[in-house]
Amino acid sequence: MQVTFLGTGSAMPTGERVQTGLLVESDGPPLLVDCGSGVLHRLAGTGTGYEAVDHVLLTHHHLDHVSDLLALLKAKWLAGSEQLHVAGPPGTRGLLGDLLGVHEYLQDRVDLSVEEFAVADAPFEFAGYDVDAVGTVHSMPCHAYRIDRGGPAFTFSGDTEATEAVADLAEGSAVLVHDCSFPDSVDVSNHPTPSQLGAVLAGRTFGTVFLTHLYPHTDGEHAGMLESIAERYDGDVRFAREGATVPVE
Repeated sequence: MQVTFLGTGSAMPTGERVQTGLLVESDGPPLLVDCGSGVLHRLAGTGTGYEAVDHVLLTHHHLDHVSDLLALLKAKWLAGSEQLHVAGPPGTRGLLGDLLGVHEYLQDRVDLSVEEFAVADAPFEFAGYDVDAVGTVHSMPCHAYRIDRGGPAFTFSGDTEATEAVADLAEGSAVLVHDCSFPDSVDVSNHPTPSQLGAVLAGRTFGTVFLTHLYPHTDGEHAGMLESIAERYDGDVRFAREGATVPVE
Protein backbone atom coordinates (compact mmCIF):
# COMPACT_ATOMS: atom_id res chain seq x y z
CA MET A 1 0.00 0.00 0.00
CA GLN A 2 1.12 3.56 -0.67
CA VAL A 3 -0.23 7.04 0.04
CA THR A 4 0.17 10.10 -2.20
CA PHE A 5 -0.25 13.57 -0.68
CA LEU A 6 -2.44 15.39 -3.18
CA GLY A 7 -3.32 18.28 -0.90
CA THR A 8 -1.64 19.15 2.38
CA GLY A 9 -3.03 22.63 2.93
CA SER A 10 -6.07 24.03 4.67
CA ALA A 11 -9.01 26.34 4.13
CA MET A 12 -6.35 29.01 3.42
CA PRO A 13 -4.34 27.32 0.62
CA THR A 14 -0.95 28.64 -0.41
CA GLY A 15 0.82 28.64 -3.76
CA GLU A 16 2.51 25.40 -2.74
CA ARG A 17 -0.30 23.59 -0.91
CA VAL A 18 -3.86 22.98 -2.01
CA GLN A 19 -6.67 21.76 0.21
CA THR A 20 -6.99 18.28 1.68
CA GLY A 21 -6.78 15.09 -0.37
CA LEU A 22 -4.94 11.75 -0.09
CA LEU A 23 -4.71 8.94 -2.63
CA VAL A 24 -4.41 5.43 -1.15
CA GLU A 25 -3.33 2.66 -3.52
CA SER A 26 -2.62 -1.04 -3.20
CA ASP A 27 -3.45 -4.08 -5.29
CA GLY A 28 -7.13 -3.08 -5.36
CA PRO A 29 -9.08 -0.02 -6.45
CA PRO A 30 -7.52 3.35 -5.64
CA LEU A 31 -9.16 5.22 -2.77
CA LEU A 32 -9.37 9.01 -2.54
CA VAL A 33 -9.69 10.30 1.02
CA ASP A 34 -11.21 13.81 1.01
CA CYS A 35 -11.45 16.04 -2.05
CA GLY A 36 -10.78 19.69 -1.29
CA SER A 37 -10.13 22.48 -3.75
CA GLY A 38 -7.15 21.74 -6.01
CA VAL A 39 -7.22 17.99 -5.40
CA LEU A 40 -8.74 17.20 -8.82
CA HIS A 41 -5.90 19.06 -10.51
CA ARG A 42 -3.29 17.25 -8.40
CA LEU A 43 -4.99 13.92 -9.11
CA ALA A 44 -4.80 14.59 -12.85
CA GLY A 45 -1.03 14.87 -12.48
CA THR A 46 -0.63 11.37 -11.04
CA GLY A 47 -0.12 8.16 -12.95
CA THR A 48 -3.49 6.98 -11.66
CA GLY A 49 -5.48 10.01 -12.80
CA TYR A 50 -9.00 10.92 -11.82
CA GLU A 51 -10.47 8.54 -14.39
CA ALA A 52 -9.42 5.52 -12.29
CA VAL A 53 -10.73 6.85 -8.97
CA ASP A 54 -14.18 5.40 -8.37
CA HIS A 55 -14.14 5.51 -4.54
CA VAL A 56 -14.04 8.59 -2.30
CA LEU A 57 -14.04 8.45 1.51
CA LEU A 58 -14.83 11.70 3.32
CA THR A 59 -13.68 12.54 6.84
CA HIS A 60 -16.23 15.37 7.16
CA HIS A 61 -18.10 17.97 5.14
CA HIS A 62 -16.17 21.19 5.58
CA LEU A 63 -15.64 22.95 2.26
CA ASP A 64 -11.87 22.45 2.18
CA HIS A 65 -12.46 18.68 2.24
CA VAL A 66 -15.29 18.36 -0.29
CA SER A 67 -15.18 21.32 -2.70
CA ASP A 68 -13.73 19.34 -5.64
CA LEU A 69 -16.16 16.45 -5.19
CA LEU A 70 -18.66 17.55 -7.81
CA ALA A 71 -15.82 18.72 -10.06
CA LEU A 72 -14.44 15.17 -9.86
CA LEU A 73 -17.84 13.74 -10.80
CA LYS A 74 -18.07 16.05 -13.82
CA ALA A 75 -14.52 15.30 -14.97
CA LYS A 76 -15.16 11.56 -14.73
CA TRP A 77 -18.40 11.89 -16.71
CA LEU A 78 -16.67 13.84 -19.47
CA ALA A 79 -13.86 11.26 -19.52
CA GLY A 80 -16.36 8.46 -20.01
CA SER A 81 -16.27 7.00 -16.51
CA GLU A 82 -19.45 5.23 -15.48
CA GLN A 83 -19.48 5.19 -11.68
CA LEU A 84 -18.52 6.94 -8.47
CA HIS A 85 -18.90 5.59 -4.95
CA VAL A 86 -18.78 8.11 -2.09
CA ALA A 87 -18.80 7.25 1.61
CA GLY A 88 -18.56 9.39 4.71
CA PRO A 89 -20.16 10.33 8.03
CA PRO A 90 -23.92 10.69 8.46
CA GLY A 91 -25.15 13.53 6.29
CA THR A 92 -23.08 12.52 3.25
CA ARG A 93 -26.20 11.60 1.25
CA GLY A 94 -27.69 14.98 2.02
CA LEU A 95 -24.48 16.71 0.98
CA LEU A 96 -24.45 15.02 -2.43
CA GLY A 97 -28.17 15.55 -2.85
CA ASP A 98 -27.87 19.26 -2.14
CA LEU A 99 -24.89 19.66 -4.49
CA LEU A 100 -26.68 17.88 -7.31
CA GLY A 101 -29.81 19.91 -6.59
CA VAL A 102 -27.84 23.06 -7.38
CA HIS A 103 -26.10 21.51 -10.41
CA GLU A 104 -29.03 19.57 -11.84
CA TYR A 105 -27.35 18.92 -15.19
CA LEU A 106 -24.96 16.51 -13.43
CA GLN A 107 -27.80 14.31 -12.20
CA ASP A 108 -27.42 10.74 -13.47
CA ARG A 109 -24.30 11.50 -15.52
CA VAL A 110 -22.54 8.67 -13.68
CA ASP A 111 -23.84 5.83 -11.56
CA LEU A 112 -23.43 7.50 -8.16
CA SER A 113 -23.75 5.52 -4.93
CA VAL A 114 -23.48 7.09 -1.49
CA GLU A 115 -22.92 5.28 1.81
CA GLU A 116 -22.97 6.69 5.33
CA PHE A 117 -20.93 5.21 8.16
CA ALA A 118 -21.27 6.24 11.77
CA VAL A 119 -18.45 5.52 14.21
CA ALA A 120 -20.66 2.79 15.66
CA ASP A 121 -20.55 1.03 12.26
CA ALA A 122 -16.76 0.69 12.38
CA PRO A 123 -14.90 -1.32 11.39
CA PHE A 124 -16.36 -1.50 7.88
CA GLU A 125 -15.20 -2.35 4.38
CA PHE A 126 -14.97 0.19 1.57
CA ALA A 127 -13.30 -0.21 -1.83
CA GLY A 128 -11.77 -3.46 -0.62
CA TYR A 129 -10.04 -1.77 2.32
CA ASP A 130 -10.67 -2.53 5.98
CA VAL A 131 -11.53 0.78 7.65
CA ASP A 132 -11.75 1.52 11.36
CA ALA A 133 -12.91 4.91 12.60
CA VAL A 134 -13.25 7.14 15.63
CA GLY A 135 -14.83 10.54 16.04
CA THR A 136 -12.55 13.53 16.35
CA VAL A 137 -12.77 16.84 18.24
CA HIS A 138 -13.61 19.39 15.58
CA SER A 139 -16.18 22.10 14.88
CA MET A 140 -18.41 19.60 13.07
CA PRO A 141 -18.67 15.80 13.16
CA CYS A 142 -15.50 14.33 11.69
CA HIS A 143 -13.90 10.89 11.46
CA ALA A 144 -10.33 9.70 11.75
CA TYR A 145 -9.70 6.56 9.70
CA ARG A 146 -7.34 3.62 10.05
CA ILE A 147 -7.06 1.87 6.68
CA ASP A 148 -5.40 -1.42 5.80
CA ARG A 149 -5.60 -4.25 3.31
CA GLY A 150 -4.28 -7.16 5.32
CA GLY A 151 -0.89 -5.56 5.92
CA PRO A 152 0.63 -2.47 7.55
CA ALA A 153 -1.92 0.19 8.39
CA PHE A 154 -2.28 3.83 7.39
CA THR A 155 -4.13 6.25 9.68
CA PHE A 156 -5.44 9.71 8.79
CA SER A 157 -6.60 11.94 11.63
CA GLY A 158 -8.97 14.10 9.63
CA ASP A 159 -9.39 17.50 11.27
CA THR A 160 -9.07 17.28 15.02
CA GLU A 161 -7.55 18.48 18.20
CA ALA A 162 -4.91 16.13 19.62
CA THR A 163 -6.89 13.34 21.26
CA GLU A 164 -6.20 10.03 22.95
CA ALA A 165 -8.92 8.41 20.82
CA VAL A 166 -7.16 9.21 17.55
CA ALA A 167 -3.77 8.23 18.99
CA ASP A 168 -5.23 4.92 20.19
CA LEU A 169 -6.72 4.27 16.75
CA ALA A 170 -3.40 5.02 15.06
CA GLU A 171 -1.04 3.18 17.41
CA GLY A 172 1.12 0.72 15.50
CA SER A 173 0.33 2.28 12.12
CA ALA A 174 3.17 2.25 9.63
CA VAL A 175 2.11 5.75 8.52
CA LEU A 176 0.13 8.31 10.53
CA VAL A 177 -0.93 11.50 8.76
CA HIS A 178 -2.05 13.99 11.40
CA ASP A 179 -3.50 17.48 11.41
CA CYS A 180 -0.97 20.02 12.75
CA SER A 181 -2.48 23.22 11.46
CA PHE A 182 -0.68 25.88 13.50
CA PRO A 183 2.55 26.53 15.41
CA ASP A 184 2.50 26.82 19.20
CA SER A 185 2.35 30.61 18.96
CA VAL A 186 -1.27 30.43 17.73
CA ASP A 187 -4.03 29.90 20.30
CA VAL A 188 -6.43 27.59 18.48
CA SER A 189 -9.22 25.08 19.03
CA ASN A 190 -10.42 22.31 16.69
CA HIS A 191 -6.84 21.72 15.50
CA PRO A 192 -3.64 20.81 17.40
CA THR A 193 -0.43 22.70 17.88
CA PRO A 194 2.88 20.78 17.87
CA SER A 195 3.23 20.65 21.65
CA GLN A 196 -0.32 19.32 22.00
CA LEU A 197 0.26 16.70 19.31
CA GLY A 198 3.62 15.65 20.78
CA ALA A 199 2.03 15.16 24.18
CA VAL A 200 -0.67 12.80 22.90
CA LEU A 201 1.77 10.80 20.74
CA ALA A 202 4.27 10.38 23.58
CA GLY A 203 4.91 6.81 24.65
CA ARG A 204 3.23 5.31 21.59
CA THR A 205 4.67 3.50 18.59
CA PHE A 206 4.18 4.60 14.99
CA GLY A 207 6.22 4.17 11.84
CA THR A 208 6.39 7.68 10.35
CA VAL A 209 4.20 10.61 11.36
CA PHE A 210 3.45 13.17 8.65
CA LEU A 211 2.07 16.61 9.53
CA THR A 212 -0.62 18.02 7.27
CA HIS A 213 -3.54 20.49 7.03
CA LEU A 214 -1.01 23.29 7.23
CA TYR A 215 -2.19 26.87 7.43
CA PRO A 216 0.03 29.68 6.09
CA HIS A 217 0.87 30.44 9.73
CA THR A 218 3.22 27.41 9.65
CA ASP A 219 5.40 28.85 6.87
CA GLY A 220 8.91 29.41 8.22
CA GLU A 221 7.99 27.60 11.45
CA HIS A 222 8.69 24.00 10.46
CA ALA A 223 11.94 23.55 12.35
CA GLY A 224 10.47 24.94 15.55
CA MET A 225 7.34 22.82 15.19
CA LEU A 226 9.39 19.64 14.81
CA GLU A 227 11.49 20.59 17.83
CA SER A 228 8.35 21.13 19.90
CA ILE A 229 7.01 17.69 19.00
CA ALA A 230 10.42 16.09 19.64
CA GLU A 231 10.41 17.41 23.22
CA ARG A 232 7.54 15.01 23.89
CA TYR A 233 7.60 12.34 21.17
CA ASP A 234 10.87 10.84 19.93
CA GLY A 235 9.64 9.10 16.77
CA ASP A 236 10.10 9.96 13.10
CA VAL A 237 8.05 13.09 12.31
CA ARG A 238 8.06 14.92 8.98
CA PHE A 239 6.03 17.50 7.12
CA ALA A 240 3.86 16.07 4.35
CA ARG A 241 5.15 17.20 0.97
CA GLU A 242 2.69 18.00 -1.78
CA GLY A 243 2.79 15.34 -4.48
CA ALA A 244 4.98 12.93 -2.52
CA THR A 245 4.17 9.22 -2.46
CA VAL A 246 5.14 7.26 0.62
CA PRO A 247 5.03 3.48 1.11
CA VAL A 248 2.98 2.09 3.98
CA GLU A 249 5.45 -0.46 5.28
